[in-house]
Amino acid sequence: MIGFIGLGNMGSGMARSLMRNGKKLIILDTNKAVVDEFKAEGCEVAEHPSDIAAASRHIITMLPRTAHVNEVYTGSSGILKTIQRGTLCIDCSTIDRHMSTTLAKLVREHNAEFMDAPVSGGIEHAKEGTLKIMVGAESEQVFERAKEEVLSKMAKKVYHVGKVGDGQAVKVCNMMVAGINALALSEAMNLGIEMGIDPVVLNKSINTSTGYSYISKSANPVPGVHPKAPASNEYKDGFTVSLMARDLSHAQIASTDCHAATPLGSLTHQIYTILAQNPEYSSKDFTSIYQFLINKKK
Repeated sequence: MIGFIGLGNMGSGMARSLMRNGKKLIILDTNKAVVDEFKAEGCEVAEHPSDIAAASRHIITMLPRTAHVNEVYTGSSGILKTIQRGTLCIDCSTIDRHMSTTLAKLVREHNAEFMDAPVSGGIEHAKEGTLKIMVGAESEQVFERAKEEVLSKMAKKVYHVGKVGDGQAVKVCNMMVAGINALALSEAMNLGIEMGIDPVVLNKSINTSTGYSYISKSANPVPGVHPKAPASNEYKDGFTVSLMARDLSHAQIASTDCHAATPLGSLTHQIYTILAQNPEYSSKDFTSIYQFLINKKK
């Protein structure tokens, strides 16, 4: 039995990947409609995180914010209240790395293991079980156990990137690149279109040149360029602006802590923070930054 806490856009896909691979789940989420769906599909339902910990020795958390993860573990009905010896706790959320190391220490005091395992790939990859997972684990043995028993059922590639907390470090660096790429491609596409270039032709040219990136390949921000991209679906069902602002915030905190210069990361963070405060954009996919640029010129 695997405990799964957090059945949002990403978590739902990940949980169903586990189910397709024959895993039994006990689940918890604040969205009753989603919980009812999973119950109808054969999952057990818990009322509190402590119920999850009492029922399972494999626990996955996939939650939006650092505070949510902290509450799930340390709250009055949290995981630590009933955690069993030998339990493997896998946090797939993107949170502050200091929280990951703090929780790892608390979990070890209960003779259990904690690892941070943030994911990359988006909603479609979560649904397909083809995510990339960046794992911070204290030993290769613990990593291999998690990979074999759980993570390989949700992901195409699983990397051991270092000790606990290093998964979060790699994730925020990756997301800083993604945010900068989305902004750079949005500006370039807007410029090319203003010069009269067909956006499909422009993107194909970029994809065979040095401007190529995952964003240009699979998530071009201009509607119609990629039929399956969020941009072609009114920027729905993607990685939201507010979550990108969160990840870029974590990157900037790390930049300050490490005294590492990230001027492009800082600028991109500022722009996404502005978008996240705008209800027109906050829940849209982060590639809607293109829409923000073209609306600014109107």
